[in-house]
Amino acid sequence: MTNYAVIDKYIDRLIEDTTPDRPVWNIENINHGKPAGWNYIDGCMMTSLYTIYRQTGNKKYIDFIDKFVGYYVFDDGSIRGYELETYNVDNINEGRVLFDLYRETGKDKYKKAIELLYSQLKTQPRTGTGNFWHKKIYPDQVWLDGLYMAQVFYTRYEAEFNGGKNFSDIVNQFQNVYDNMYDKKKRLYYHGWDYSKSAFWCGKNGLSKSFWLRSIGWYTVGLIDVIGYMPDSAKEHKDKLVKIFKETIGGLKQYIDKDKKMFWQVVDQGEREGNYLETSGSAMIAYAMMKGARLGAVDKRFGEIGREVFDGICKAYLTETDGKLNLGGICLMAGLGPETNKKRDGTFEYYISEPVVENDAKGTGPFVMAYTEIKQL
Repeated sequence: MTNYAVIDKYIDRLIEDTTPDRPVWNIENINHGKPAGWNYIDGCMMTSLYTIYRQTGNKKYIDFIDKFVGYYVFDDGSIRGYELETYNVDNINEGRVLFDLYRETGKDKYKKAIELLYSQLKTQPRTGTGNFWHKKIYPDQVWLDGLYMAQVFYTRYEAEFNGGKNFSDIVNQFQNVYDNMYDKKKRLYYHGWDYSKSAFWCGKNGLSKSFWLRSIGWYTVGLIDVIGYMPDSAKEHKDKLVKIFKETIGGLKQYIDKDKKMFWQVVDQGEREGNYLETSGSAMIAYAMMKGARLGAVDKRFGEIGREVFDGICKAYLTETDGKLNLGGICLMAGLGPETNKKRDGTFEYYISEPVVENDAKGTGPFVMAYTEIKQL
């Protein structure tokens, strides 16, 4: 059994070593010398830390979040490093914590920033099926991770400020992904779908070639978080999402490595040479399983299965060096295209070729998310 107390110390170290302009978990930016900016990676971490604040009541967490996010949000609601015109759904994700900060602090700038991000969703380009494009530079493309990036914020806005008027739109976007991106034989989702079927990485059906773990992880988290934020008064909409969630989680169970209790980077390829057990996607699915069980969206046994996956991550990749904990096994980045980057072609060979790192927030954020569900158990 994992010594969970050491994880609290790990989280505290991440906070202590971070400033808003240089978060220690954003390894990708640090490695490339990029300036800090508004991004989904920080958003994932802030959401996790807010959950810990709610669980513990420890004011240091909300103070840290307010200081960190407050650095990026100006008094007029504009956001440092954010450009609406790029129509990048990744940039919506950090907006989730703005709802919590607005409620906790009463600062009007957070409400203004919420409205700014919602204005992007109102004008976000869409496919013929009504799904948001992943980014303006990826016309007609839907990526699994985009459902997490945009739909949770969208759901919160509808639930808290708009009377749920667009819940049907949210459900429709998940349903389209299930209808078009889910392989019913494998019981897995493809990473990307090009509605126009013109991207170099897609086949005749518009789908990418592989089942990438982290994209599926983002999707499962997006599904259960939307279910969690959708009020009971929207039961008809909620029931449709729960049905999709049950099918998704039930299908994933068969791919857990029997010995290590984790998922593989390319989910259905098991121990194929070059494949590896990956932390971020495993943590996301562990979170989704535990939260789904807690909310009654799936059978209670998935709570323990999720815990086993989390413990598997700790056993395989949580190590101590010079008195400091490190989390390894994290795929640094992966994507599809654009045309100028033909390496990102969605093949098995591509997904196993990207760097594997320690302590990047695409892994630490989901790890902390899953830990918040461990604390619930």
